[in-house]
Amino acid sequence: MEDIRKIRIGHLYPDLLNLYGDRGNIACMMQRCKWRGIEAETVEYNLGDRIDFAQLDIVLLGGGSDREQRIVCQKLQEIREDFKAYVEDYGVVIAVCGGYQLLGKYYKTEEGTIQGLDLVDLYTEQGEGRLISNIVLQSELTAMPVVGFENHGGRTYINGNQPFGKVLYGAGNDGESGYEGVVYKNMIGTYLHGPLLPKNPQVCDWLIAKALERKYGTSQLLPLDDSQEIEANTYVYERFTGR
Repeated sequence: MEDIRKIRIGHLYPDLLNLYGDRGNIACMMQRCKWRGIEAETVEYNLGDRIDFAQLDIVLLGGGSDREQRIVCQKLQEIREDFKAYVEDYGVVIAVCGGYQLLGKYYKTEEGTIQGLDLVDLYTEQGEGRLISNIVLQSELTAMPVVGFENHGGRTYINGNQPFGKVLYGAGNDGESGYEGVVYKNMIGTYLHGPLLPKNPQVCDWLIAKALERKYGTSQLLPLDDSQEIEANTYVYERFTGR
């Protein structure tokens, strides 16, 4: 009998960082694992909880307001070295919107500067007006376009790191560079929500595959019937790019 593969997902501070329906990303990962016979478990960590990254295969860091980001980042500074060690050891991370901004050196706002975790060489500064739009990307991680919605006042500069994707429609990291998000080892930072993973099953599978490869040495995933997801993805792509 084949051994059952298991994945543990850590959802960090959902009581504060769940501004854009990040639990939808959790639900998507859990369901796509279940359909493949992979045992998936989600552990939620709130502010007073101890986080043991050695027990986690995927970490989700969601979005929140500037105030909530400040509270969370103060807490995360206490475990920054453990978090950084996890990332450098190719631990899988998906960080969305406010969570993405926390990955870098700092986020400069009108109310002051939020110190980041410095997990990757990037920084964010508040700009004039918000970048609000549907968004379509071409990403090296997926064969399908990546689609979502962005709503952020921060402009993120990734300093030559690999972007998550090239912007085909929308603003992206800063409204000027033509790129969105960042990929560092097995970590994705992005402004895309909606939530992200149900709209982009190939991104979800990339995260799952990387977690399995790190844990078991193999990333093989059984194919799923994504015909409905592909149809929805194609509609968004064609509507906003005109292609």
